[in-house]
Amino acid sequence: MPAFARRVALLVSRTVGAPVRLAALVGVLALAAPSLAQNRVPGDRPLEALVKASLLSFNDANVTGNFTVFHAKLSKPFRQQFTPERLQETFKSFAEQHIDFDIIAAYEPVYEPAALVNGDGRLIVKGYFPTEPTRVVFDLAFIPSDGEWKLISIHVKTEKAPQR
Repeated sequence: MPAFARRVALLVSRTVGAPVRLAALVGVLALAAPSLAQNRVPGDRPLEALVKASLLSFNDANVTGNFTVFHAKLSKPFRQQFTPERLQETFKSFAEQHIDFDIIAAYEPVYEPAALVNGDGRLIVKGYFPTEPTRVVFDLAFIPSDGEWKLISIHVKTEKAPQR
């Protein structure tokens, strides 16, 4: 149990009866759960949704040339470091090559290595989508921001899929 929850439980236990203590403890744990969950890798489906939402938002920005929505979905430190215009300039080569990988929505990502939360509390997700003839390779890092995992780093490339 987190230290905050222990302190609240102790305070409640000194001032009210057992049924109210239990209800208060459940409430405190429910409030603490989102922050606790961000110390571990999300489950398979939420992780896939996080990866796809991030990459498809990037893809939409690249295809349309408008990075405003993508920028708004980034973590606060990332937004402070990169304006929408700077993002557009950074990923200019994608636009020039007319890269559009919205097909990833129909594929499950392959994680290599498995996703992990590192010592800095960053969720590191690396892998690829097994699209053919070209696959989308990604290296993403997320931090807890505004109560959810948000991008702090994104590296995306396309490469020729291996021959079968």
